[in-house]
Amino acid sequence: MENQENTVKYEEEYIVNSRGIKVFTCRWFPANDQSKALIFFCHGYGMECSISMRDCASRLVKAGYEVHGIDCEGHGKSSGLLGLVSDFDNLVDDVSEHFTNICEMRENRKTTRILMGESMGGAMALRLHRKKQDYWDGAILIAPMCKIADDMKPNPVVIKILTSLSRIIPTWKLTPTPDVVDLAFRDPKVRKEVRTNRYTYKGRPRLQTSYQLYTVSLDLEKRLEEVSLPFLVLHGEDDKVTDPSVSKVLYESARAVDKTFKLYPGMWHSLSYGELPENLDTVFSDILEWLEKRCFARNAKWEEQQKRTNDQLNCSA
Repeated sequence: MENQENTVKYEEEYIVNSRGIKVFTCRWFPANDQSKALIFFCHGYGMECSISMRDCASRLVKAGYEVHGIDCEGHGKSSGLLGLVSDFDNLVDDVSEHFTNICEMRENRKTTRILMGESMGGAMALRLHRKKQDYWDGAILIAPMCKIADDMKPNPVVIKILTSLSRIIPTWKLTPTPDVVDLAFRDPKVRKEVRTNRYTYKGRPRLQTSYQLYTVSLDLEKRLEEVSLPFLVLHGEDDKVTDPSVSKVLYESARAVDKTFKLYPGMWHSLSYGELPENLDTVFSDILEWLEKRCFARNAKWEEQQKRTNDQLNCSA
C-alpha cells in the first residue's frame, strides 16, 4: 500500500484575469498538506499543465513539494485562440498575479517559492524574476527560451517580411518552421500523446506568436547578466528547439552567486516530459537534489532571522 504521506492530491479551478479572460489553474499537493516548498510551473509554447505535466508534478509531490500550474491565455484549457500569443507581457502579468496571490496566503507566507519553467516557460520564469527581483527563492530553468535555435528560425529576410505581416494578419499560421513536436519530444509515446492531446497546439506558429516569442528571446539573450536569483539551468545537448549554448552563457554571465548548469549528452528539448524514462529519472534526480539544498538553505536563513528577532525582543524587554 502506498504511504499516505506520498499520495498525490489534485485540484483545478478557473479564474478570471484582469482583462476578463477565463484562465485555467491547477495544483498538486501531498495528501497530508505539509509541503517543503511551493513550485510554480510555467509551461512551454503550445503546451498545457493538467495533462502533460502530470508526471512531473507527481514526482515533485511525492518528494514533498506542492506544485501549481496555469494555462496561459491561448493555451490548454484557458480562453483565447489556441496557439496565439498576442502579447507576452500580458501572459507574464497573469502568471505573476496568480502565483503571487498563492504565495501571499497566510499559510504560505513562510514557504519557499520556486519557479520552474520549460522552454517558453523558462523565459516566463526569467521575466517573472525581472518583474519582482527579490521575491522568488529560486528557479529551475529547463531548456529556457533565451535563444531560439538557428535551425528553427527562418532566414533574416523572411523574418522581416513575417514581422510586417504579423501586424496585418496576426493569427495566420504562416511561420515556416520544422515540426516542433518531432524535434522537442524524444520518446515516441510522448509524441503520440502530444498529438492526441486536444489541449496542445500542433499547427504552424501563428505570425504574432512567432513575433512575440522571437522578440522575448532576443530581449532575454541581451540581459542574461541581470539574473540574480539562485537557479538551476538544465539543457539537452542535442536540443534542436532552443540553443543549449545560451544556457551556458546564462550560467556564466548571470550575476547570481548560487547557480548550477547541467548539460545532458544525447538528450533533446523537453527534459520534464518528452525524454526516455531512464533519462527522466536522471533529470529529476538532479532537480530534487537541488531543491533539497535550496529549501534547507532558505529554512536555515529564516530560522536565523527569527532567532535574531527574538534576541532583539528579549534585549528590549
